[in-house]
Amino acid sequence: MQEEKPVRRGVYILPNLFTTASLFTGFLAMLLAVQGNIEGSALAILFSALMDGLDGKVARLTNTASEFGIQYDSLADLVAFGVAPAFTSWMWVLEGYGKLGIGVAFLYVACTALRLARFNVCVTTVSKKFFVGLPCPAAGCAVAMFILFSSYLPSWLEARTPFLGLVVTFVMALLMVSRVRYFSFKEYGFLKTHAFSSMISALLVFVLILSQPVVFGFLLGAIYLLSGPIYTYIILPRRNRQLLGSLTQN
Repeated sequence: MQEEKPVRRGVYILPNLFTTASLFTGFLAMLLAVQGNIEGSALAILFSALMDGLDGKVARLTNTASEFGIQYDSLADLVAFGVAPAFTSWMWVLEGYGKLGIGVAFLYVACTALRLARFNVCVTTVSKKFFVGLPCPAAGCAVAMFILFSSYLPSWLEARTPFLGLVVTFVMALLMVSRVRYFSFKEYGFLKTHAFSSMISALLVFVLILSQPVVFGFLLGAIYLLSGPIYTYIILPRRNRQLLGSLTQN
């Protein structure tokens, strides 16, 4: 039994190392933003999201999920996907709006904290198929991807880039605390039943992102952002009406 303890301790630390990497890159994003490297800051936020996704996968694969890991992950998410995107957005365009920019940046941080608190309280009572509200990593990635994609905007929109940055930050903040449902990708029933087609789709997506990472990354992010309102306000009510109609007929 004594020989197994070091192995168990090492496995327990492993997912938290990924969380620490996510926290560090979020901190690095703020340092890069201060230095004026806004694109580098956006890339650091995206890398932080990658590390944040891996820590949960590693914890589940190694069966080392713990309450400590959940709380540590939430604290890291607040920095990496709350403070870092808001600060980067402020250094990029929000600073030009004065008090309004400060207010929007703080609103983003506050909504991130509220989103994480609600998730931690409801984590055992909500369906694993959907997130209620936009996940914080997705919101942070949306801000980062818009920063990177802004250089691809047409010339007639260049003058409106600061306003668009303000709107994107504001909308992401509201989506995080909304009741909009977003697919969580935590249950893989569809992938298991359609393994070959899923693999082909994944390869196509990989090729597209590899060819134009910023453009197709932005488009995929936009599709995910729109999928929540479309499912919540169009598909779900229609399903409920159909279910209610079938029950009344029976």
